[in-house]
Amino acid sequence: MGQVGMYLKARLHYLVPLAILVAALALWWLEPAPLAELRMLVFDSFQRLEPRPYRAVPVRIVDIDDASLKRIGQWPWPRNELARLVERLHALGAAVIAFDIVFAEPDRASPRQLVDLAKRLGAGDPFIARLTALGDNDQTLAHVVADAKVVTGFVLTDKADPAVPETKASFAFAGDDPRPWVPRFTGAIADLPAIEAAAAGNASVNDLPEADGITRRAALLVGLGDKLYPSLALEALRVAQGAATYVVKSTDASGETGFGEHTGIVSIKTGDLVVPTEAHGTLWIHYTRHRPERFVPAWRVLDGSAAPAAIKDNIVFVGSSAEGLNDLHSTPLDPVAPGVEIQAQIAEQLLLGDALVRPDWTHGAEGVYMLALGLALLWLLPKAGARWSGALGGSAIAAAFGVSWYLFSAHRLLIDPVFPSLTLLLVYLSSSAAMYLRTEAERQRVRAAFSRYLAPSVVEQLASHPERLRLGGEMREMTLMFCDIRGFTTISEGFDAEGLTGFINRFLTPMSDVILAAGGTIDKYMGDCIMAFWNAPLDDPAHAAHACGAALAMRAALAELNASRRREAASESKASADIRVGIGLNTGMCCVGNMGSEHRFDYSVLGDDVNLASRLEAQSKTYGVDIVVGERTAEAAGALALLELDLIRVKGKTRPVRIYAVVGDGSVAARPDFAALKENHDAMLGAYRSQRWAEAARRLAACQAAAPEALGALFALYAERIAAFSASPPPADWDGVYVALTK
Repeated sequence: MGQVGMYLKARLHYLVPLAILVAALALWWLEPAPLAELRMLVFDSFQRLEPRPYRAVPVRIVDIDDASLKRIGQWPWPRNELARLVERLHALGAAVIAFDIVFAEPDRASPRQLVDLAKRLGAGDPFIARLTALGDNDQTLAHVVADAKVVTGFVLTDKADPAVPETKASFAFAGDDPRPWVPRFTGAIADLPAIEAAAAGNASVNDLPEADGITRRAALLVGLGDKLYPSLALEALRVAQGAATYVVKSTDASGETGFGEHTGIVSIKTGDLVVPTEAHGTLWIHYTRHRPERFVPAWRVLDGSAAPAAIKDNIVFVGSSAEGLNDLHSTPLDPVAPGVEIQAQIAEQLLLGDALVRPDWTHGAEGVYMLALGLALLWLLPKAGARWSGALGGSAIAAAFGVSWYLFSAHRLLIDPVFPSLTLLLVYLSSSAAMYLRTEAERQRVRAAFSRYLAPSVVEQLASHPERLRLGGEMREMTLMFCDIRGFTTISEGFDAEGLTGFINRFLTPMSDVILAAGGTIDKYMGDCIMAFWNAPLDDPAHAAHACGAALAMRAALAELNASRRREAASESKASADIRVGIGLNTGMCCVGNMGSEHRFDYSVLGDDVNLASRLEAQSKTYGVDIVVGERTAEAAGALALLELDLIRVKGKTRPVRIYAVVGDGSVAARPDFAALKENHDAMLGAYRSQRWAEAARRLAACQAAAPEALGALFALYAERIAAFSASPPPADWDGVYVALTK
C-alpha cells in the first residue's frame, strides 16, 4: 500500500489534471444550464461587438407606439379602428399585414356588446334596434382582413386550453417526422373564429427565451397535439410568396445523412425560401441595433401622413413598442426590445439569409479540441515546464477565441471558446500546482542534502532543477583542486588551540567564498587543506577555466589576507609571516556522487585524476610556484598566462605528465614581456631536454633577467639542474622526465 501511495503521489501532476479533464468532458457532454448560459454570454458579446448591419429589405413595423395611443386612445382600440388601419395598409400596397396581436376576445366597444348591455339595463326597443343596425366591429375587422393578405397570430400555452388554432398551410415531411423535435404545447389562445377564418395566414407569436430570459433563437415551428404551426415571421413570408405548403426536411431525407442517428430537423422550405435550422426547427437570431427607419407610427398610417414608399410591397408587422402594453423582451443587444421588432428582424434575416449558425458538428469539435489540448498539456508540462506549457496553453486559448471570433465575423458560425479554454486553464493550473508541490518537496530535499558543501546559488539551481542531480555515482569529466598552506606545521606552533582554530577559519573563509563564487563544489576540509571540484553536481562546460579563475582569485584573496594580517601585526608591534599556499589543479574522468553508508554519506569524488591533483599541489613546493595545473587543465583553461614547468612522473604513477604554472590571466598572457619570457622559457626547456646545456643556460639567464620575483625559485631550480647535468651529464637515453620521490 505504501508503494502504491508513493506511486500515486509521484504522479499527482498527471492524475489531478486528468481527473479535471475527464470531469470537464462529462460536463461538456451533459451540457448543464450554467454551462449553456456561459456559452450564450460569449455569443451575446460577439453580437454586441459586431451586430448584423442593417440593410433595407421590404419589411416594416407599423408601431402602436405611445404617440399613437395618445392620439387614437388607450388600448385596446375598437376593432373598427384596426379595420381602418388594415384598409389603409392594403390601400398603400402592403404585401402582407402580420399582426403581432391576438384577437382572442370580442371587442368590448362593439355595438353588439352594447346591445347585450342595453338589454340587461332594460333599454327600449328603438334604441336596441339602432345599436343592432350599427353592426359588429369584429365582423367589420374580419371582412377587411378577408380582402387583404393578413396573417393573424395566436399564443400557445402549457395549459389545457380547448382552442385549436386553424392551420392555413399544409406540411410535407422529407425524412423523419419533425413533430417530436419542435417545441410542444398543450393549449392555445386563438383569435376569434371569424377573424381567424378570414386571414390568409395564421401563426404562433410565441417568444421562446433562454433560461436567463434573453431571446436568442426563434422557433420557426411549434407543435400542438399532432399539428405543426409556423412562426409569425415564417408565415408572413409564405403568404407574401403565395405559397401553400411547408416542406420540412429532417435527417434520413434524400441528401441528408444521419448515420443511423435521428438528429432532427435540417431545413424548412416554403415557396422559394429555404431556411436551414437547428435540430428543433429553431434559428439563431442575428440582431441589428434599433433602427428608426424600420418603424412607421400607426397614427401616421391612420391620418394618411405615412410615406407610401414605406408600406408599398413591404411585409408589414403590426405591433406595439409602448411600455404599458408589456410586449417587451430582452435580446443580446437590447434589454427592452418590442416583440414585434424581433419578428421583423427574423423576417429580415430570413430574406437576407444572414442567420447565425451553430451546426451539430461544433459541439463535437469543441470536445475534441478540449481533449486534444488537455492531453497535450498533460504530456508537455512535466517535460517543458510551466513557462513553455503556459505559453502553449495561452496561445491555444488565444487561438480558440481568435478562431471563434473569425468564424463568427466571417461565416456567422457560433463556436464556444470559453468552456474549452476554462478547462485548459484548470488542467494547466492543477498540473502546475501538483508539480509545484512536488518540486518544492524535491527542493527541500536537495537543499538539505547539498547546503553543507555547495554555494547557496548552486543549491538554489539544484533545487530549481533537481533533474540535473543524479544520486549515486556517475562518471564525468571534472576539474579537481587541492589547496594547502605551505609550512603549516611551523605556523601552528605559534598558536594555542583556540588561536589556531581562528587562524584556520580566517584562511578557509575567503578561499571557500572564492571557490563557491566560481561555481565550485567544496568536497571537504582536511585541516588547512581544501578539496574542491567543478562540473558536478551541475554541468559546467567551462569547468577548467572556472577552476583556474578561482585559483587566480584565491591568489588575490590571499594577498589581501596577508596585507590585513601585516597591518594588524604592525599595530600590535608584532612580527607577521605571510601565508603561502600551493594549489594543484587537474582535469580528468572521475566518479562523483553520494559516497558512504546508509547512515552517513558525503557528496564526493573518486578517481586517479583526483590523486594526481593532490600530487600536483604537493609539487608546487618543488617548483616554487603557487598554482600548478595538469596538461588537460592547461589545454581546456583558455587564454591564460601559462608556463610549462616540467615533465614529471609523480609518486605512484608510471606515465609522465606535463605540468604548468599559472602566471596570470588572459591580460597577462597578452603582454609583450610575458610573450618574450615564454619564448625564452620554452627554448630553455627544449635545450634542457636535448642536453644542450650551454644553450639552456643562456636561455635561462634571459628568463631570470625578465622573470617576476614569484618565478625566481623556478628558474633557480633549473639553474641548479643545468649546472649539475653540465658537470655530470645524464645517460644518452635520458628522456628529460623528472621523477618525484615524494607525494
